[in-house]
Amino acid sequence: MNKSSRREFLRVATASSVVAGLAPTILTSAKAATLGQAPRRRVSPNEKLGVATIGMGIMGFGDTHMAKQVPEVQIVGVADLYDGRLTHAKEMFGSSLFTTRDYRELLARPDVDVVIIATPDHWHVPMAVEALKAGKHVYLEKPAVHRVEEGPTLIAAANASGKVLQVGSQRVSSVIYHKAREMYESGVLGKLNMIEAKMNRQSSTGAWQYTIPPDASPKTVDWDRFLGSAPKRPYDETRFFRWRNYWDYGTAIAGDLFVHLFSGIHTVVNSHGPDRIFATGGLRYWEDGRDVPDVMMGMYDYPATEQHPAFTLSLQVNFAAGSGGEEVFRFIGDSGMMTIKDGEGLTVTKRPMRAEGEEELMYGWNSVRTFSNATQGEIRQAIRAKKAGAGAAQPSAPEEIKFNAPAGYNEHQEHFNNFFETIRTGKPNVEDATFGYRAAAPAVLSNKSYVEHHPINWDPEAMKVVS
Repeated sequence: MNKSSRREFLRVATASSVVAGLAPTILTSAKAATLGQAPRRRVSPNEKLGVATIGMGIMGFGDTHMAKQVPEVQIVGVADLYDGRLTHAKEMFGSSLFTTRDYRELLARPDVDVVIIATPDHWHVPMAVEALKAGKHVYLEKPAVHRVEEGPTLIAAANASGKVLQVGSQRVSSVIYHKAREMYESGVLGKLNMIEAKMNRQSSTGAWQYTIPPDASPKTVDWDRFLGSAPKRPYDETRFFRWRNYWDYGTAIAGDLFVHLFSGIHTVVNSHGPDRIFATGGLRYWEDGRDVPDVMMGMYDYPATEQHPAFTLSLQVNFAAGSGGEEVFRFIGDSGMMTIKDGEGLTVTKRPMRAEGEEELMYGWNSVRTFSNATQGEIRQAIRAKKAGAGAAQPSAPEEIKFNAPAGYNEHQEHFNNFFETIRTGKPNVEDATFGYRAAAPAVLSNKSYVEHHPINWDPEAMKVVS
């Protein structure tokens, strides 16, 4: 898949009948959010797109590899604040690659058409706004914002730029999640009432205790540039390489993991977000100097809209889960349940509301057996009369529907394919600034709820906190 174009993917997928008829509906949820944007110049299919990445950490290298697989893309430069990553970028992408500690040098280069921003979260919006003003298309890693107040600034800059800004939550492009949307809209679940997701881990790297290189020092790390708008403090290599553990630079469990779940949910049920947010948790195991929790649970109320009924969402992450870690994502209605296994596929179990039989109604966990004998007899006759009128049909066994992604399918690659196709053809953006902000805002507000110990009211349409 990494060497295939989007056209080749769709050819293979359609041939295997797994996404037949799906492609035309994939972008529906994004169309409304693109209205009011400045017109974009389409790029010729023969025109090379120069790509530069800011922030060459785990996602920076991963995103750059994904971009490199897209035809007509050329990696021309990278920026990072640790010299070892600049060295490795040349090792991976060629000795002629332009490298710098100062991202502004990339924005000033005329051969850079597209910027990937994969930095710590506190740099996301400042860099994205600068890149858009410099005339660059932007692939912005999730979460779209570090603070909820940054959302309007990001959206305004993207809409005024005439450039494409796509947020990097790959589930929005996933064929699995769009199949899930198709299943949801078919009514197979009945009336949706709850969604629950767990994304647990049990490892040091899963808990963001990333390896610190032995040559890390104030000479090889540009500490002052890293801090940016964050509070000033002396050089601290742990904060630099494990920045997700600190509020100053990251958005903790909610911004790293909950935001993926919000993006997936909003794609499946075409939602703009919850109106009530509450989160709790604590630092239970990884007491390594971090100031963010390693266990977090969030509860969210979604109001009824034209697209979906009111439902409750439950999210959970545990970085010291004795189960060994598990991922579960369930959409629950009154007639069935849909379970998604990321990267693989989904299963729908149809189970209509069960009608109890006579013995269960009379002698099971029901109040009939507490009534007088005469009343019990009257109720029994009514049950038998109703059964006779309805016939003697036996309840059917639960029905399962399964969908698996094509072999080798890569949703991360598909997200990049969509990004560059939007740049080239002007097709609707799958995850523009508005969609990205509506996924990031409830995640960031989960942190606010956790810290302040109270629920947060949020208007998902107006995209603002309600006092």
